[in-house]
Amino acid sequence: MGDFAKAFLALVALLVLLIGVPGALATQIGWPLPSGAPKVEWLQQEITVDTFINVLTVVVWLAWAQFTACVLVEVKAALSGVGLPNRVPGAGPSQLLARQLVAALLLVGAAAASFAPGLSQLGQQLEGNQRPAVAAAAQQTPGGLLGQQQEQAAASAAALAEQAADAAAHAEAGGGARASEDDTKFYRIQPPEGRHHDSLWEVAERHLGDGRRYKEIYQLNKDRTQPDGSKLSEASLIRPGWIMEMPGDARGGELVEMPDEAPKVSPEVQRQISDYSRTGGAHQQGGGQQGAGQQGQGGGVGAQDRDTAHISLPEQRPAPDRGHDQGRPGQPGQQGQGQGQGQEQRQGQEQATPAAGEGSGFGLPQALLGAPLLAAGLLGALGRRRRQALWQSALGAVGGRRGMEPPTPTGAAADAQDALLVGADPEGVRLLDRSLRGLAAALAGESRALPTVYAAWMSGNGDLHLQLAQPAGKPPTPWQLGQDQTFWMLARADAERYEDVDTAAPYPGLVSLGTMDDSRLLLNLESVPGIVSLSGREQDRAGVFASVAAELATNGWSDRMTITLVGFGEDLTPLAPNRLRHLDDIEALVETMEAETRQRRGALGAAGHDSVLTGRTGPAQHTRWAPHLVLLAAEPSAEDAVKLAELAADASRLGIGYLVGTQSGDLPGAAWEMEITSEGKLLAPLLGLELDAQLLPVSQQRAVVELFTDADPERDDDRPATTPPFLVDISEQGRPAVYARLVGPYEIIGLETPDGERSPLLHEALALLLLHREGVHPRVLSSALWPRGVTDDVRDALVERLRAWLGADPDGTPRLAADATGRLKLAKSVVSDLDVLRSLYHEATQGRGANSRAVRGRLLTDALVLVRGPLLAERPEGRYGWLTHEIIDAQLPLLVADIGLALSAFHLEKNRAEKAIEALDAALGSAPGDERLWHELLRATHSTGDSDRLKRLAADLVARSGARGLPPRTEALLDELLPTWRSGVAAAG
Repeated sequence: MGDFAKAFLALVALLVLLIGVPGALATQIGWPLPSGAPKVEWLQQEITVDTFINVLTVVVWLAWAQFTACVLVEVKAALSGVGLPNRVPGAGPSQLLARQLVAALLLVGAAAASFAPGLSQLGQQLEGNQRPAVAAAAQQTPGGLLGQQQEQAAASAAALAEQAADAAAHAEAGGGARASEDDTKFYRIQPPEGRHHDSLWEVAERHLGDGRRYKEIYQLNKDRTQPDGSKLSEASLIRPGWIMEMPGDARGGELVEMPDEAPKVSPEVQRQISDYSRTGGAHQQGGGQQGAGQQGQGGGVGAQDRDTAHISLPEQRPAPDRGHDQGRPGQPGQQGQGQGQGQEQRQGQEQATPAAGEGSGFGLPQALLGAPLLAAGLLGALGRRRRQALWQSALGAVGGRRGMEPPTPTGAAADAQDALLVGADPEGVRLLDRSLRGLAAALAGESRALPTVYAAWMSGNGDLHLQLAQPAGKPPTPWQLGQDQTFWMLARADAERYEDVDTAAPYPGLVSLGTMDDSRLLLNLESVPGIVSLSGREQDRAGVFASVAAELATNGWSDRMTITLVGFGEDLTPLAPNRLRHLDDIEALVETMEAETRQRRGALGAAGHDSVLTGRTGPAQHTRWAPHLVLLAAEPSAEDAVKLAELAADASRLGIGYLVGTQSGDLPGAAWEMEITSEGKLLAPLLGLELDAQLLPVSQQRAVVELFTDADPERDDDRPATTPPFLVDISEQGRPAVYARLVGPYEIIGLETPDGERSPLLHEALALLLLHREGVHPRVLSSALWPRGVTDDVRDALVERLRAWLGADPDGTPRLAADATGRLKLAKSVVSDLDVLRSLYHEATQGRGANSRAVRGRLLTDALVLVRGPLLAERPEGRYGWLTHEIIDAQLPLLVADIGLALSAFHLEKNRAEKAIEALDAALGSAPGDERLWHELLRATHSTGDSDRLKRLAADLVARSGARGLPPRTEALLDELLPTWRSGVAAAG
């Protein structure tokens, strides 16, 4: 009867407002506007009571017209049950009143429940827009495997437990519509699928046999707290994810039976439910559609987009048929399905190996083996650091390191380096970077804004899934829609066709958190609508913070960014001094971030952008909008936590992200809450996540930092000049048993060429061992030869073949053996021309040649003769990919340049300019970009007194420099040696 009373009053109110008001105006007041066109004298007349009434009448007519439009819009939306009603401009309160009256009127009809989807969205859009968002709640993403398979998440368990308690109380009081507690069933309101929305009428029709019994469901669940913290107040206003208690005779496969005992709900889960309720809830059917409409119109990401934050695992699709590439990685003669899958298999093999602890034994650090993107970033950054050290050493910036040999790591540092070589997936990083930049370029070409991305999933078969905050329409080709409108998917085969594009990195804040079901999750810290909190033991949190900081500092899918570390990580700054910044305390952080937040807001406003995403692909993409990610390991005080929450409220729009550690897990303003367990699990119940966390423990962190500090080009220590790792006897008595020529085309002297298809593999393995005389870990060897993964038996078989091919020395000593750490090392009787080249230069500059001019000249000449071209010239395409991890490509040109410079100086001491020029020209053949060689060539040419020859050399240098022009020091030298070189070059041009 209450519903009928409400409907009757709503009908009366609608009749009065829609018919009574205009009727009263027409009969009592009449036409309020002038009968003719107004004249100037009309403006000078006195304002009478009639004038005031006429003006007021016009206002009332306009208000009536607006209200009538609102009623028509609401009725249309309710009857169609599709999507959100259109918003009438300027009709907030008026449309809300029309909505409530229409809803009350339709409630009594048999079709009321079927109209509920449209009505259920009406009461939420306005409320959601009016409610300020300090922290976001989680949303059940429709279609996700996680939402289908993990129905027992913490929030749902809490809601079931509370409903069980209510059900027991009703049973004891004799109330309720069921026969006994054992007959109780529950139903979860389903998310919308296309144009279909769940409703109590349809639920009753499916499970009770009569849609008109929806009122029984309504009475059982009225005013009961739901998982998002809200309550059922009207039968037509239901939300996805709500749990409805059903009458005892309900039947159907979608129902969930109540357990005999209500599940115990931990205080932690209760607190999360409370926080969830405090944020206002996110299970709004209208939220996603509203966002979709805005995205379709090219709008940016505003505050209303923050109430969808559920991270779900993407559906795995079968990989396309790739012919022979479809074989299992590791099987002889097969290539595997792809780099991503091979990497996962290789990680599984490494994890299955015993003794893989943190020591320096045969095993390698598991944390680095299981973090392919982190390992690739660290390995790339380490290579850049070592190359920088080489160049600075070559230019004399670091005294005593003219040998061009970086220190050889030992102990834990050596294990860490090997683990990086084994675990790194540089191809995965390259594809991720190209895919994201290609997406940004395609969207910019279509004049579309970048969508907000909460997370990226890299699946086991190499596909990339982006999880969007809101539906953003159809993705540009070759991207495809994933399992629903909030997933964009790019197949690995399509990603491999991407080429480098000149655009800013769109999502530099992505960072790996861990794996779930062979898929790797990268969370976009920059897009989180608030703070991400991390709870757990301090030592466990430290591993997560170190991993996040190291990957952000060295990843290959970002351009510029600032990473502020507070409460930890002062020793991590050598990884990336230009990115990592350490602050001593939270007070300094708050002061810094307040200033930066103001500055970014002003910059966005001045540029006319609503978020960094809309500005990242614009003209200023390379000069601003770089993210700033704050990692705060120390738990803030209550006052500081409030300040951080205020700063983070608008952080995602400004490109600022916060990851904050907490002991208790109770942190104000925390949008997403995660917990790291002592077993290495990363849990986020409200996000639906349970990952195998990616960690960087303290011992491995120290080992990695040691690699970087040892390679620091500006490190000032008392270490002696480094010598080559392997010196050979260059006398006639030191003739090797096996001699390999690596500098130039690859040749081997002293061994028979192996027969069959394994010959290239054996040659490549030998080359790797020759370039690492300190020894090669078996896992590093297998990772280099089979980047997609290989089984242990195949690797061991190759080592045995290699050992048999190399044979033994006359005394029976094998030429390939393993040392105490298990690393494979070659005997001294196996030598390469690179070993000879290094030994000759070392002997000429630091050995016998240092005190004998004649010996020095002979040794340097012999060394330069050995240079026949670049390293391993004419090597087969598709092999020797491990050379990208090496610095030999930088060492060899510098070594050749040093030999040429030393030999040139040797000849110039005796005024043999032509011999000096000949030596410099020979060195330039292998090191054409070495500025030192060109400077000495200019000086040697100048010493000949041939000005025309010097002019031709200057013109050649200018032509080689191209649009960049000559380096400043080269220009200065030309000004000194040939003051008229500029006019001469212009005349020649």
